[in-house]
Amino acid sequence: MLTVAIQPADVQDRDGALPLLKEARRRFPFVDSIFADGACQGERTAAAVRDIGAWQLVIVKRPELHKFIVVPKRWIVERTFAWLGRCRRLAKDFENLTRIAVALIRLAMIRVMLRRLARTRS
Repeated sequence: MLTVAIQPADVQDRDGALPLLKEARRRFPFVDSIFADGACQGERTAAAVRDIGAWQLVIVKRPELHKFIVVPKRWIVERTFAWLGRCRRLAKDFENLTRIAVALIRLAMIRVMLRRLARTRS
């Protein structure tokens, strides 16, 4: 996970993604592809992504609504959410401040990645 942003529920995914992408471009200029779900499709979003950086925007859609099919790039995101969901502090929204929630998400992701690194080295 490169960047995290917590937004109110009335902000659409495509609108909330643009400030997040600006932050990601500033911190990680070497990233060249972005995978997004169907909520980020459209010419307006594609133009905004092109303005932020020289990225390739790939929209990953589900093939059918009524069957479970693993979509490789989408599965990465869902798997990451499942890993974070195992952390007790992230299971419910108990935090009053969004900066604390963002810090806890980052700590949880650090914990996940450290466990994965330790498992592969031994």
